[in-house]
Amino acid sequence: MTGGFSVSTIIVLCCLAAFVVAFGIVRSTIAYAHRRGMLDEPGRRRSHTIPTPRGGGLGIVAGALVGMTAALLSLPAAPATAVVVALFVGTVAVAGIGWWDDHGSLPVLPRLLVQLGSTALLATALAMAGLHWLWWLPLVVAGAWSINLHNFMDGIDGLLAQQAIFVGVGLAILASASGQVALAGAAWALAAATLGFWWFNRSPARIFMGDVGSGTLGLVVFALTAMLWQADAALLWPALMFSSGFAVDATLTLLLRMLRGRRWYTPHREHLYQWLVRRGATHTRVASGYLAWNLLVTAPLAWMAFHDPAWAPWLCVALYVVAAASWWGGKRHCLRRRARHVPA
Repeated sequence: MTGGFSVSTIIVLCCLAAFVVAFGIVRSTIAYAHRRGMLDEPGRRRSHTIPTPRGGGLGIVAGALVGMTAALLSLPAAPATAVVVALFVGTVAVAGIGWWDDHGSLPVLPRLLVQLGSTALLATALAMAGLHWLWWLPLVVAGAWSINLHNFMDGIDGLLAQQAIFVGVGLAILASASGQVALAGAAWALAAATLGFWWFNRSPARIFMGDVGSGTLGLVVFALTAMLWQADAALLWPALMFSSGFAVDATLTLLLRMLRGRRWYTPHREHLYQWLVRRGATHTRVASGYLAWNLLVTAPLAWMAFHDPAWAPWLCVALYVVAAASWWGGKRHCLRRRARHVPA
């Protein structure tokens, strides 16, 4: 019991609050985006065919801030208060710069500085709470990459929201099984807030997430993973496995664009999920493929890694190798289909 309420009751209340807040704000944001002209227009570098409002991720931000903060402050085995405060401040900062960018495109530098500042703040709080300071710089870089890779992977209806729900539920189960009750409640709240947005973002999408949502999800997924790692180092490997499909698609696509001398930070349609849509697959079908990977491959291997910590690093590496091979095979399949359809 916590303050007269059972732990399960508090988690349910946090999730309900996160879902209701997110759902209500997303509905309001649709009308607001239309009034302000915050519309993503169709184009050769986009995967949608009609003008669609953006910025719906504001609902995820608000719902997550309400539900996650309540869980982290009220449930047992909570992280240090400084870590919770750093997560709150960093979330507001990343969401704020993303919301600004959704109103009108910002240069890369100010966005990157805010992202690095937010992850540096969180890394500092984790170090002050006991994580070795040698991990500070890798954490800052990893956090910034997580923010950006989630942004890169937000390109078709429902895909990123679906991924965030999966990762939230996966981290929640992992945290519960290891006795990290507060982190479990926070992860459940993240999944609930994202579900409130997904209802409007499933295909055909009524609103897009925008940078306000995609960047924030990247930060929060990174933060929850890092906090689980600090609580129990063995949890790092299964936690990292939940993001295998997204991390491989974003990272390999970025590296390939850099090797080819392209401006990697500009809009494009070269991720595997975008190629699949370009070759005729529907948004729903592509999102279902990524979900199948998560449920049929990632989840079983992550559970095996949790139950056998000695094998966890090898299982994680094996999963990422298989994901990379699948990515390469998928890209080659798409390119062969394109070649067959090019007139002689």
